[in-house]
Amino acid sequence: MKIAVLAEMAPAKSFVPIIKQLDADIIGLTHGHGVEEIIGKYCTEIHSIGHSRGHGAKKRSNSQIATLVMEDIWRTIKFLRGKDIDLLMTCGNAGDVRKGISASKILRIPNLHIEQDIYNPIEMLAFSNLITVPSPEYKKYLIDRYGLKNVHSIGGYPMAVYVDSLELEDPVYVKAKYSVDEFYLLVLGGDVKGEDVPKIISQVENLNTNVLVVPFRFSEDYVKSFIKSPYLRVLEGYVELPELMNASKGIIYGAGMGLTIEAGVLSTPAIKIAGFHRKHASVDLAHEIGIKVAEIENISDLVEEISAPNGKLLVSNGKKAINSTLEIINNFNELKAPSSGIKSFRSIWDARSEFK
Repeated sequence: MKIAVLAEMAPAKSFVPIIKQLDADIIGLTHGHGVEEIIGKYCTEIHSIGHSRGHGAKKRSNSQIATLVMEDIWRTIKFLRGKDIDLLMTCGNAGDVRKGISASKILRIPNLHIEQDIYNPIEMLAFSNLITVPSPEYKKYLIDRYGLKNVHSIGGYPMAVYVDSLELEDPVYVKAKYSVDEFYLLVLGGDVKGEDVPKIISQVENLNTNVLVVPFRFSEDYVKSFIKSPYLRVLEGYVELPELMNASKGIIYGAGMGLTIEAGVLSTPAIKIAGFHRKHASVDLAHEIGIKVAEIENISDLVEEISAPNGKLLVSNGKKAINSTLEIINNFNELKAPSSGIKSFRSIWDARSEFK
């Protein structure tokens, strides 16, 4: 069996505990930095098909963006064509999914999509042959809201098992590596708009304590331009977030499902910034495991009450989700169905404007 997996960094962590148990040749297609380091050793071959063009990217017109997306789709097709791929797996709701499912339809390769964001799926989800979700409630939502077909509940998040299996550096070593004693971690991810950055920085500076800042989708220089306090330091280049989280006093983050799962599994005290995705599965999960969701103007006050989340069930449910996904893959020919089609595509497309 030949399976292709296409992912950005966080979704790649969902794939690892699944593909390492498969008796299959795995072709890895990476989208952005850090992915090859995560899935590379489980793949018979690996290729880069492009990069995310998020908030830190240069501003481009819609026509320029469309051209770049088409180039990435063509690159994906080139790597998959003629290789007798039995299944393409995607996960998440970013551009990698759009490109992957588009290529799979052109090449007539069946697609299995692991959906975690729920409320704001990518519109190409309408052309997947089988979709998994973490719970029966989310299954009902996708069917009722978007008319999606062939949705299966797997009962949890596979990524939780990946996080639980990590061998993390000793916190003493991590603090020495970054020349800091006690510190908070600030992560500016995909749930933060550019105009929010100075307000977030101002709130964190009010803490008057060491804060390591991971700019993630913003340029380092852009974030540095708003910093006045000597207590804040912007980290450059790729960093291992789990080891920093494990060594910190707590994390303040404007990001989605990936960091919420990591904080839960690692029991890292956390504050999730409300951001512009008000209705999001990561917000549901944050409330469920006890992570406070803060408006930007309340960050410094809520950090005084920061506490460790209760993520005990994430790992056990994650193991169940992996077993369910493996069963789906091993019986995919019997379970797959025609895609939901253009009506669901339009429904998702219209709804995505609410999340911009």
